Amino acid sequence: MAEKRQRKTIVIGHKNPDTDSICSAICYAGLKRAATGGLYQPGRAGQVNEETKFVLNYFGAKEPVLIENVKTQVKDIEIRETEGVARNISLKKAWNYMQKAGVVTLPVVTGDGILEGLITVGDITRSYMNVYDSSILSKANTQYSNIIETLEGLMLIGDEREYFDSGKVLIAAANPDMMEYYIQPHDLVILGNRYESQLCAIEMEAACIIVCEGAAVSMTIKKLAQERGCKVMTTPYDAYTAARLINQSMPISYFMKTENLITFERDDYIEDIRDVMASKRHRDFPILDKDGKYYGMISRRNLLGARGKQVILVDHNEKNQAVEGVEGAEIMEIIDHHKLGTVETIAPVFFRNQPLGCTATIVYQMYREAGVEIKKETAGLLCSAIISDTLLFRSPTCTPVDKAAAMELAGIAEIEIEKYASEMFAAGSNLKGKTAEEVFYQDYKRFAAGKTAFGVGQISSVNAEELESLKEKLLPYIQVKQKEQEIDMLFFMLTNILTESTDLLCAGQGAEQMVAAAFHIDSDKRKDQEVHLDNVVSRKKQLIPVIMMALQG
Repeated sequence: MAEKRQRKTIVIGHKNPDTDSICSAICYAGLKRAATGGLYQPGRAGQVNEETKFVLNYFGAKEPVLIENVKTQVKDIEIRETEGVARNISLKKAWNYMQKAGVVTLPVVTGDGILEGLITVGDITRSYMNVYDSSILSKANTQYSNIIETLEGLMLIGDEREYFDSGKVLIAAANPDMMEYYIQPHDLVILGNRYESQLCAIEMEAACIIVCEGAAVSMTIKKLAQERGCKVMTTPYDAYTAARLINQSMPISYFMKTENLITFERDDYIEDIRDVMASKRHRDFPILDKDGKYYGMISRRNLLGARGKQVILVDHNEKNQAVEGVEGAEIMEIIDHHKLGTVETIAPVFFRNQPLGCTATIVYQMYREAGVEIKKETAGLLCSAIISDTLLFRSPTCTPVDKAAAMELAGIAEIEIEKYASEMFAAGSNLKGKTAEEVFYQDYKRFAAGKTAFGVGQISSVNAEELESLKEKLLPYIQVKQKEQEIDMLFFMLTNILTESTDLLCAGQGAEQMVAAAFHIDSDKRKDQEVHLDNVVSRKKQLIPVIMMALQG
């Protein structure tokens, strides 16, 4: 049995991730690895947007692996890593393996790890109880080496690599005169130390004679056996015991199950295999790896103690923004700067939530608190996240703590923050050639206020013309999307970073009117399905709270 492996923890942000979500996941995973030496993997719950791609490329960081869901898989639970055995081993050897490992099923595999079949305790039992054919040993094509191993014998004449493949097994209990009537060519004869019996068996063209109780075999018998092609072996057991044990030398290939095997893969989800396992009477099921090779065995007992994936959530704490399957995951920590949401945890967790402009600021603080060095790449990623979330300190969500952290990180990353921010925002604003769907899902989140469900997407740009051109394809798109998602209202923020204003596109009955009333917008700043909002750039701090109050009021 292999040593118990250390479990991996996925550090992941919200769906439709922004720069803060991606960079915080990368950097917090790095902090946890440095502080604990554990296995922490950054992940992403959606596609990386253009701004974030620019940041990752600028600092030479890899995109986190895409995690489409965190449902519990076979590879997440402890399985029995029972070693596979070769098809030609004896029943006795298979039985001994089972007793030693405490299992009732053995996987039979080829030399390169391909599963050939299964042998169970029941199969071995049936080989004793249901077999009365004296020719079964040859029908099973038993190798002489198996017989020697089972009877703890010694081959005196012949090649143990050859097979007993025709004839029956019998005990020479009668006198030589009688033996001539029931020994046939190719038989395997178990006998004692009587010279006459040994001679008779060889003359009757027996394939092999087994001399019991460790009796010596004369040179004459050996020479004659050699000449006649008869194998000779000895065993310390008496004839009765040898006859009783010899069937245990048969290869498991004769009894193993090879057809209609029910196998699972390491990537299979527990919820998918549970019903299959419950409907079958088998106790154990083989697990295959991604290459189709045997990996281990799983039983219903393994499912009882199944634990979900270990997950750390960053930059969100609401279930509807989290990666699919989070309700079944083992949430270890939450690091966030948003309002408290609806994520439920099985056990108490480390939850750090601060009213700052960016999750990356919190991660920066935790690096300092842990005394872990912030390297250039890490500093660049954290600084970029703060610039992005605070719109280079223009957003009302920005605090002096965010700005101080960003300035220090910019020094470590060796960037001129104003110049770098312009390049980053320009990269993020490059939306040419993108479909309405691609633009929409760059940064989209869903919310709920009482019984009302609504969604809000946002694009920030320094290019006013580009923002204006997006309206033509986004306005009809969000109308369709609002109905498709079956939500009451849907909004999309086209935010101009330079003018610090937002054109809010609206979909849903009464959406435009509700926003206009909530922000006290004059009619000259309203169009059909659109409201212009001066000094509004933050979804989290300026738009969502107002919509929430209006819907609940």
